[in-house]
Amino acid sequence: MQGKKLRVKKDDMVMVIAGKDNTKTGKILRVFAKKDSVVVEGLNLIKKHIRARGNQPGGIEEKEAPIHISNVMLYCPKCTKPVRVKKSLLENGEKVRLCVKCGVAFDK
Repeated sequence: MQGKKLRVKKDDMVMVIAGKDNTKTGKILRVFAKKDSVVVEGLNLIKKHIRARGNQPGGIEEKEAPIHISNVMLYCPKCTKPVRVKKSLLENGEKVRLCVKCGVAFDK
């Protein structure tokens, strides 16, 4: 069975386009293809209560929660906007993702 093809990858810069973190940008830490969601660094923070275990103290920890993939768009540094992506084939047979507006490549 083939995995899902998503338009974003780990370490991409994305901008959130919907929700409480609207218009904020960050780097993708994890991609969950089966659930169509991504974890973005420093965004969609939740508080998780941790129970004390052994010599580790308990407390309240802040961590990133997944965001649905439809609520993020790839961020183009040249356009300084969230942009759509098109796929193109280079002369050497390599596939790259390109910005629809300015044509800059995201895969290096």
